[in-house]
Amino acid sequence: MTRRALITGSAGFIGSHLCERLLAAGWQVTGYDALSDYYDVALKEARHARLARHPGFTPIIGRLEDMGALERAGAQARPEVIVHLAAQAGVRYSIENPRAYLETNITGSFNVMALALEHKVDHLLMASTSSVYGANTKMPYAETDKVDTQMSFYAATKKADEAMAHAWAHIHGLPITLFRFFTVYGPWGRPDMAYFKFTRSILNGDPIDVYNNGEMWRDFTYVEDLVRGIELLIDAKPVRPAAPEDIAPGDSLSPVAPWRVVNIGNSEQVRLMDFIGALEDALGQKAICNFMEMQPGDVPATWAEASLLKRLTGYAPKTDMREGMQRFVDWYRDYYKV
Repeated sequence: MTRRALITGSAGFIGSHLCERLLAAGWQVTGYDALSDYYDVALKEARHARLARHPGFTPIIGRLEDMGALERAGAQARPEVIVHLAAQAGVRYSIENPRAYLETNITGSFNVMALALEHKVDHLLMASTSSVYGANTKMPYAETDKVDTQMSFYAATKKADEAMAHAWAHIHGLPITLFRFFTVYGPWGRPDMAYFKFTRSILNGDPIDVYNNGEMWRDFTYVEDLVRGIELLIDAKPVRPAAPEDIAPGDSLSPVAPWRVVNIGNSEQVRLMDFIGALEDALGQKAICNFMEMQPGDVPATWAEASLLKRLTGYAPKTDMREGMQRFVDWYRDYYKV
């Protein structure tokens, strides 16, 4: 029997890749997206156009804050599973326009949780971010670490989503899994991400802004690895344990709810300058670096402890950073005809 999913953020970078993967696996997918102008709408439309070639894909345009539109999408999709990826993204933009994050990431996420309850879905999966680890200095970051020191309003809204989802799962018995992403990159990426902007600037011969004087480390995750992890987590539904002692060591499963949070990362720290070097090699062109101080709200390093993902699904992200960067550059040259 064909499985049915509602994916929010279907015209987004990660959402479009997830839709494509589920469609290839035989799912009926309804995509919900606002096509907001936070970045190039034409790129979002091109992602949806690729998905529209699949007979199993139905696009619906609407905002998360519009509960009526969301309910109409739910009635059409009749989802067994909802994967909530839509959000107002970006650490730095959250300093300029925090209200957009409040409305989309908190009100919008509540609306999605309400829709999931209304349709009694088997599993609600929601995107969080590695930014919730904030000022934590113990690395690699583990799902069971305390996360109370967010350093951007974006991260704070995502932590609020995790807390709201826990309460919802506890009150209603709705299985909810949240996943924390670690610096995702790859073809069809977001133009506001550093590697995307670096590519454009290097090809144009313009300087690139390198924050914290290049002394930054990230756990770069290739987008196809990420969505494979999400796909496998769909069937790793959390079940409220009979007793707290039944929770395995290192498992973030709640003792009082069918709720869990899972890191999806490569489990490998890469220095930003090495990442730039891989991009230079893929482009065959050197970068002109403008070294700058750390940006407000940013963190110097991220690093995922991803053993829980492997324990739950048997899967671990594995794409080599240089290989993934070459794939992005190949896509970029083809898409922008450069």
